Amino acid sequence: MKLYPIFFFLISLSINAQENGAISELKKEPKLQENIRLLDFYMKNNDSAILELFSEDVSLGHSNGWVQNFDDFKKDFESKKVSYKSIEQTDFLEFKRNRKTVSLRRKVKVVGIYKIYDFEMTLSLLEIWVKKGKSWKLWSRQAIELKEKAE
Repeated sequence: MKLYPIFFFLISLSINAQENGAISELKKEPKLQENIRLLDFYMKNNDSAILELFSEDVSLGHSNGWVQNFDDFKKDFESKKVSYKSIEQTDFLEFKRNRKTVSLRRKVKVVGIYKIYDFEMTLSLLEIWVKKGKSWKLWSRQAIELKEKAE
């Protein structure tokens, strides 16, 4: 029984070390870090500059099951079917690199409007970024809604 607090403390240290490692790895790539910030900023402000961050063959999986390619996203984005009031990154969980490809996991809290309906949710994101020349392009992104646990 007395080992439980120690066990949970050690797990907490392990999780914090992973998060800090992920953040420190990301800091080694300031252009990628900036593109991640811009992705959220452009999405929130419905700025078409977001398209410059995408690879031509991008795949976007949304929390509602939609899967979009570049052209699908562009059409829906320009229609303003979905607009965001806020997008806030709440956690940065993982950073993995394989040459010119980076996989990262992060959480964001989003508040917005779909057509006429308000929504608010926390999303877990898996993003794959590919370095093309000197810039990083989003190649794939999958969002999953995180439901609050009933206590």
